[in-house]
Amino acid sequence: MIEAIVFAITIVLPNLALMGLGFFMQRRGEASQAFIDQASSFVFNYCLPCLLFFSVVDSEVDYGKQFTLIVAGILVTFILFIGAELYAKRFVSRPADQGVFVQGVFRSNMAIIGLATVANAYGERGLSIGAVYMGVVTILFNILAVITLSRVSKSVDDTWVSRSTMIIKKLFTNPLILALLAAFTYKALMLPPLTGVIHTTGDLLAAVALPLALICAGASINLKSMLHPSGLSMQASIGRIVVAPMIAIAVGLAFGLSGVHMGVLFLMVASPTAAASYVMAKAMGGNDILAANILAFTTVVGMFGMAIGAATLRVLGWM
Repeated sequence: MIEAIVFAITIVLPNLALMGLGFFMQRRGEASQAFIDQASSFVFNYCLPCLLFFSVVDSEVDYGKQFTLIVAGILVTFILFIGAELYAKRFVSRPADQGVFVQGVFRSNMAIIGLATVANAYGERGLSIGAVYMGVVTILFNILAVITLSRVSKSVDDTWVSRSTMIIKKLFTNPLILALLAAFTYKALMLPPLTGVIHTTGDLLAAVALPLALICAGASINLKSMLHPSGLSMQASIGRIVVAPMIAIAVGLAFGLSGVHMGVLFLMVASPTAAASYVMAKAMGGNDILAANILAFTTVVGMFGMAIGAATLRVLGWM
């Protein structure tokens, strides 16, 4: 039991410490909104793509086992999406709230908190497996997010064709997806390993990705939103922090996952609501205040939920 608690603290505490540093910097005026925006853009467009590309290229992952994990992740995502849609249809009256609620439940922060926690738990091997998982499920996240948020639009020009075009454009201009596609292509072509200056430069950029992203996440926390959540944001937060991890565990067990694969599934699904959910909600006319409340509350509280869940799974021998 002590070992399981230490394991949980080890994988979560570094992330909380870096987020706390970001929050501290923001409170002292050392991390302005301009800094957060620029640093986040730098991480998203350059550092994270390098991290994902080299994680996959350098890995010796068994893609047969990976396939089962990805199918399990897709199933978990659809269960959460459909369940949240049915709940929102019955209990959430305003269209501007419905899509934001649904997105807050099914869309987790895999690229930053999920990957960072997996790396803390399993090192390079876990990072490689998590990168492949994230690449596939991120595509699904974007498609489902556009579908659920599009109910808000009243524009005549907003048709299924325009929405489909927007989804395709988002997918093929997403640096993370492009990096993963490039990495899979590189491995499929059996090209020689990347070494020397290229790999060293990529490693330096990759090393910056997760620490800087976590600092920016901490600096973006809105304390007022976190401490005064609305009833609807609390319901969405329960869906993300409690319901989502439980479904991940049930599906993982049903698929026979264990060890690192169960750990990756749980940590990716149990991560707080994705930061991109706020950006997309605001861009598509959703209730951005509700999105901010869900994001703030799950970002902090969700980390403790991940620690409790990881410790429990460790004790049971499932992770």
